[in-house]
Amino acid sequence: MQTTQTGESTVPGPVSPKLVYRIENLAKSYGTGETAVHALRGVTLEVHGGSMIVLLGPSGSGKSTFLNIVGGLDRASDGHIWFHDVDLAGCDDRELTGYRRKNIGFVFQFYNLIPSLTARENVALITEIAEDPMDPAEALALVGLEARVDHFPSQLSGGEQQRVAIARAIAKRPDVLLCDEPTGALDSSTGRLVLSALDTINRSLGTTTMIITHNAVISEMADEIFVFADGRLSERRANDKRKAPGDLWW
Repeated sequence: MQTTQTGESTVPGPVSPKLVYRIENLAKSYGTGETAVHALRGVTLEVHGGSMIVLLGPSGSGKSTFLNIVGGLDRASDGHIWFHDVDLAGCDDRELTGYRRKNIGFVFQFYNLIPSLTARENVALITEIAEDPMDPAEALALVGLEARVDHFPSQLSGGEQQRVAIARAIAKRPDVLLCDEPTGALDSSTGRLVLSALDTINRSLGTTTMIITHNAVISEMADEIFVFADGRLSERRANDKRKAPGDLWW
C-alpha cells in the first residue's frame, strides 16, 4: 500500500501488463508514384502482453498487411515496430526468420495439414525444431483433441483440422499467436469450438493473441478491438468484459 505526503493511505492502481509491441507510424506501400498502393498509412499503437485482440475492417483495409508485418512475414516501408526492445524494422532476413521461429505462431483460414501424417505427427513437425516445445499430445489436449491424436486429417472434421493447426502453432510456446480468419471456412457452431480453443490458449498460457475476422460478433470475446479502414487504424476500443466464445451467436 502506498501513502501520500500527508500520511493517508492509498490503494495502488492496477499494474499495466508489459508491452509486447510498440508500433509507431507504421506504413506499407506497393509500387511508386501515382500508381502506388498504400496498404498501411501511419499506424501507431501498443499491444500488451497476454491480451486477446480482434482486428476488424473491410477487405483491403490493411488488417492482413498489418498482421504480416507484426509476424515478420513482410517488411514495413516506413515506421517502427518494437517487439519488446527489438525494432523489427532494423532486422535482416536471418533475424526475422529467428524472430518468427522462436516467438510467433500462425493460424490461417486453411489448415495446411499434411494428409499422410496423423494429428500428433503434424504437430510434431513444429516441436522437432522448437527450443522448448510442448509434447504434441499436450498441445492437442489444450484444444480438446486428446482422443484424436492418432487420426489422419481425412478422419477429422473441418473444425478438428483447424484445432490441429492451432495446436501445431502453439506447441512451440510462442509469445504471440496470429490468426487470419481462423473460422472463415467453418459454420457457426464449429467456429465457436475453434474460438474456444483460442480463448483457452490465451487464458491458460498467457499467449498474446490477434485474430483477423470479418465477423464483428467475434470482437465480443476480445480485450481490445482494432478497426482498420483505408490502411489506417480508424478506431480502437476495449470491452469491459470478454464474452465466452460459446456465448457468441451469428
